[in-house]
Amino acid sequence: MHDKSGETVVGLIEEFLTARATRKPSPHTQAAYRRDLTAVAALAAGLATPPLPLDHLRVGSLSPSLMRAAFAGFATDRAAASVGRAWSTWNGFFAFLVVEQVVPGNPMPAVGRPRSPLPQPKPLRGEDTPERLLASAARAEGRQRDPWPERDVAVLALALCAGLRLSELLALRVGSLAGRPGERRLEVAGKGGRPRMVPVEPDLDAVLAQHLDSRVRRFGARTVRPDSPLLVDRRGEPLRRGGLQYLVESCYRRAGIGDRVPRGARLHALRHTFATRLAEDGAGAAEIMRLLGHASLASSQTYIEVTAGQQRDAVRSNRTNRALIGLAGGQTG
Repeated sequence: MHDKSGETVVGLIEEFLTARATRKPSPHTQAAYRRDLTAVAALAAGLATPPLPLDHLRVGSLSPSLMRAAFAGFATDRAAASVGRAWSTWNGFFAFLVVEQVVPGNPMPAVGRPRSPLPQPKPLRGEDTPERLLASAARAEGRQRDPWPERDVAVLALALCAGLRLSELLALRVGSLAGRPGERRLEVAGKGGRPRMVPVEPDLDAVLAQHLDSRVRRFGARTVRPDSPLLVDRRGEPLRRGGLQYLVESCYRRAGIGDRVPRGARLHALRHTFATRLAEDGAGAAEIMRLLGHASLASSQTYIEVTAGQQRDAVRSNRTNRALIGLAGGQTG
């Protein structure tokens, strides 16, 4: 291995990000990689002996002790989940440097990694909220500038009845809907490049067919070729992240359910509702894992545990339980 310990960390970060770009991460993910790498590197540069400007920090200086000190500073005012994400990013960065024979080993196993609890599901609140939301979206209201209820219902139904993420919705093509009537399925480009197949029930199939029919009426048959985006905006252009978020927020507003949508999970609440209802109706963690495209069973298990806890709370609140107090230890005749 050639001695490359004199290469700057800033330059190697750019090489790493270029290599990661071949995996087609979202711009949001790529920006997060850059933030985590640059923030910790800047702390390491300031803690070096003597302290250095960031662009003078050499990769050979990144000893286990310096990385521990930098991560200790990074963790001071950040949540465990953020520190864990940065740890994973730096672990991937050093793994890349080892493969490229830039460094002889990865110091990250010597750096403590916080355990962050799995995020708790945040479904829509209220027993009838999904139905109320869909019914509202299906109505073309006069106050909308250019109502397109077929498209709005299709978006909500794909999240509520197929559990798709925002990025998965945007990646759908007309040809993603495959199979014969009654046996339809969606070919989904999942997180981390993991594809999966999601069954499409006849009612969802009908909603998607109505959406495509309405699109033909608006923009012509040429816009619904197999390689065309399944979801488009009101000009017929591919729907983008901001447009999709605005669409869902508008549907919440029109349905009057803003107070039933958890903070921090506006669009994701629809996917969480899908998974929570699966658990409530008896689906196991393995089925939920496959349908949602989770990387681990633990993520899916949280829906089962939350549902079981809610059921126990409901039973505990039953007033008749109080009548049992003292009876279990009573005398028998």
